[in-house]
Amino acid sequence: MTARPGIAGAGRVVVKVGSSSLTTLPGGLDPARLTALVDVLAAVRAQGREVVLVSSGAIAAGLAPLGVEGRPRDLATAQAAASVGQLRLVQTYADAFDRHGITVGQVLLTADDLTRRGHYRNARQTLERLLTLGALPIVNENDTVATEEIRFGDNDRLAALVAHVAAADALVLLSDVDGVYDGDPRTGPAQLVDRVTGPADLAAVTLGTARRNGVGTGGMATKVEAAFIASGAGVPVVVTSTPQAAAALAGERVGTLFEPSGRRPSGRQFWLRYASRPRGRLLLDDGAVRAVRERSASLLAAGITGVDGDFLADDPVELVGPDGAVVARGLVAYDARELPGLLGRRTPDLDPEYRREVVHRDEMVLVGRPRAAGRLPG
Repeated sequence: MTARPGIAGAGRVVVKVGSSSLTTLPGGLDPARLTALVDVLAAVRAQGREVVLVSSGAIAAGLAPLGVEGRPRDLATAQAAASVGQLRLVQTYADAFDRHGITVGQVLLTADDLTRRGHYRNARQTLERLLTLGALPIVNENDTVATEEIRFGDNDRLAALVAHVAAADALVLLSDVDGVYDGDPRTGPAQLVDRVTGPADLAAVTLGTARRNGVGTGGMATKVEAAFIASGAGVPVVVTSTPQAAAALAGERVGTLFEPSGRRPSGRQFWLRYASRPRGRLLLDDGAVRAVRERSASLLAAGITGVDGDFLADDPVELVGPDGAVVARGLVAYDARELPGLLGRRTPDLDPEYRREVVHRDEMVLVGRPRAAGRLPG
């Protein structure tokens, strides 16, 4: 019997590979490394399992052809490198998979595609249709047109979101590190963590973010954060090195397993918690905080003390307590300009058209307190 049946038995698996596993700074894309990974994924497909590949490497693959040395310091150069590198990366994948008779489809996503609810649904439908047609989707951030910070290969969070969007049964995060260690193995004795059931298991672990070869920015902290996002939504996760991909997908005891710690939420709940981008904030009094947090009640105008931001009805907003802690996130029923006249007023005292909940309980998810950079998700 396999050591990890939840991984070995996953009918649909998302595999994420980092830039450091596919490229080198001097030479760009390494076809031999890429082909080795493709052979592993083709073998998984031959077992009747479905695979979605989240692949970094576009920017790194474009550096050498453009004669750019080192990581670009400006956005335009990074976008240019992505433009050249994305073509090379996907064409190399397409040729390698074609030898196994597998058709690939490219899916380029921006932050907007996952933070806007309609785009999120469209991404889900596209991935589902590609899989139904027998294609293997290759997902990457659309670095060529992204206007926010571009990070080399830091697609760990994207992979966690894709695992839910694609309704995957498992997620495997691959890099050049064997798994999560309880210390830095480069500086002293360190033990590989075999199994994680929740953030408390890693409370005493310092997670590294250092770049090992200059082409990737996804340190172990980003992988652990992504693993907790996916495992908290009911998806088992393995974090390991790319050479151990076959063993990991076979359910062997390699790398670090993050066991599912929660039920799979609805698409809307997951989107609200992890993918939506708040357009504003509603400030709550203590009574409203207790009602929302302890009784899972809807938010009424009487419990709101202030409004921050310029949002429209049905936009996502944060619900914030008097101490500044984010209590929940939800879809607001009113425009920002409508709310000031409603604040603090009891529902029966309002005009009939304003007597509905400001945020209905079915359009709300509780969230933890804001976390500091580099800390584990709460």
